[in-house]
Amino acid sequence: MGSTNALFTGLSGLLSNQRRLDVIGNNIANVNTTAFKSSRMLFATLYSQTTSRGSGPQGFHGGTNPTQVGHGAMTAGTQRNFAGGAITATGILTDMAVDGDGFFIANLDGETLFTRDGAFQLNENRQLVTAQGAYVMGWGVDDQWQIIDGELQPLEIPLGATTVAQATRNVYLDGNLDGSGDVATTGSIHRAGPMFTDVDLSIPVGATWDPEDPDNPIGETLQPDLTLPGNNLYIDSGDGTPLLAIEGGAQAIITINGVEKNGQNMGQHSFVFGTEAEALELGVGAWGSDLTDFTDWLEIVLGLSNEVMGGQSLGGRVEIDPSGSLAIIGNEGTVQDFDLSSSDVSIAYGGTTVGDPVAGDPITQPFVLTEDQAADGESVRTTFVAYDSLGTALTVHVSMILQEKLPGGGTEWTFLAESPDAAGLPRIVGNGTLNFDATGNFLTATSSTVSIPRDNGSDSPLVLELDFSEGADGLSSINDSNSSIAAISQDGFPGGELVSFAVGSDGVILGAFTNGVTRTLGRVALATFNNAAGLEDVGDNFFRAGPNSGSAFVNVPGGPGAGRIVSSALEMSNVDLSQEFVNMVLASTGYQASSRVINASNEMLDQLMLMAR
Repeated sequence: MGSTNALFTGLSGLLSNQRRLDVIGNNIANVNTTAFKSSRMLFATLYSQTTSRGSGPQGFHGGTNPTQVGHGAMTAGTQRNFAGGAITATGILTDMAVDGDGFFIANLDGETLFTRDGAFQLNENRQLVTAQGAYVMGWGVDDQWQIIDGELQPLEIPLGATTVAQATRNVYLDGNLDGSGDVATTGSIHRAGPMFTDVDLSIPVGATWDPEDPDNPIGETLQPDLTLPGNNLYIDSGDGTPLLAIEGGAQAIITINGVEKNGQNMGQHSFVFGTEAEALELGVGAWGSDLTDFTDWLEIVLGLSNEVMGGQSLGGRVEIDPSGSLAIIGNEGTVQDFDLSSSDVSIAYGGTTVGDPVAGDPITQPFVLTEDQAADGESVRTTFVAYDSLGTALTVHVSMILQEKLPGGGTEWTFLAESPDAAGLPRIVGNGTLNFDATGNFLTATSSTVSIPRDNGSDSPLVLELDFSEGADGLSSINDSNSSIAAISQDGFPGGELVSFAVGSDGVILGAFTNGVTRTLGRVALATFNNAAGLEDVGDNFFRAGPNSGSAFVNVPGGPGAGRIVSSALEMSNVDLSQEFVNMVLASTGYQASSRVINASNEMLDQLMLMAR
């Protein structure tokens, strides 16, 4: 019977060491598995056969110990080692490692699982997923790029699919305005004419026009009438030769192109003498039926203002005097001076003509323009770019003109803001007066707002605040050799596409856009457990909560016990090969020794059988 017991004892040793070898083999097989956690086999003794419980000391008897014979070994269980593995940089943006005790939270087919494997990737919907397709869970952001606390959701990194822009709200100006300069008194004046009058269409083709000729067929209709009685328009070249006589005024297109203000081209603009329908048919945005409409249009496209600022008129306007001459009078200040020549104006017409050229051909240089006077006055101009809510760039010109040297000391300046990108209204989008004290320090501004109408679907109008006194910077007005200002900064930016991202140690995902802006895209969540060793391994590097692990505590990276995120890196397996090889030797030795016990028991049984023969 004793030999039989030895056989089963040896067998228990074989089984236990075999199980240990299974665990060691699994550890070695996963030596290169991302974030693998090794296990060890724990042994326990089987019950012991007790032949004597022993006795305690009594009198002259010293007592005996119990007599017990063990019946072998058994597996008490396995214990997983959750010590962190080495963290290795990979350079892949979607890779993450946890430096601490936390677990990534994943959702696979509706089940919440946990993993230390951070080898993530993006799916076709730009969502962060594991290699097995499980969604990586965390917190998303709202439309203001603020993290939404509360329920977890699949993390999304919309590379190439998301753009961001921010409208400009504040523009900060810096520089000095020369208080010793000349006070502005007048703007530039350009004239052309006489050129406009009501005309009799009975003038034959090729006829000449001479106001001094008593046989002039036009008779007494030479005085200009801005309302054009009979809707007739006459344009004269200035040498007595009619260029164009238009009945009804329709489809006559006057175009200006190449006009410069302070060296900046003001673009191409056209005006139709006709109806709105005719203008739309010709693809021209401005129209009118008389010369008043025409002069109003010129004031708009040339950025002229006759508004009274600080008790003085800015002086800009367009007039037609009784002789029929056209006068373009610029705003005050040298930076408001025009470079305006006859070649900057042309006329196209598809109707009745008097003289050459023939119908349909454009008339170049119809206006003989001369400069009667240049603008004067100390002034300076700067240009900056602002952005609307869609990220579209707008150009804004700001001019400063010296208006007055105050009797008690100090100066008063006018600022005039223009934008060629204003929709449907004049170029002038803001103006005001600035006052400086006798030491050149900025005091007050009557207005600092620029309002630019938009028609591209963005918020309209775009309202900008000009800041003339930002901190230690800002405008001053002390005597200097010249005035100089600049927009040193503004808070808007153009539209940009999401092209890259990075994950911080706190799990916050920051997206980088092509316009240089960074925005929060979400935050990775981590889970912790009271007893991580109680988690159930379900394969594919996933664990699920077990009866002895406790419920998951959702935490932010860097929170209590969760650890931090290491981006563009992966956690390696924590298998110690040298230790596993030693354990393998011990398991092999234990297995071999147990087999020797069985072999010895077998020999004893053989001897017993021989005795029975």
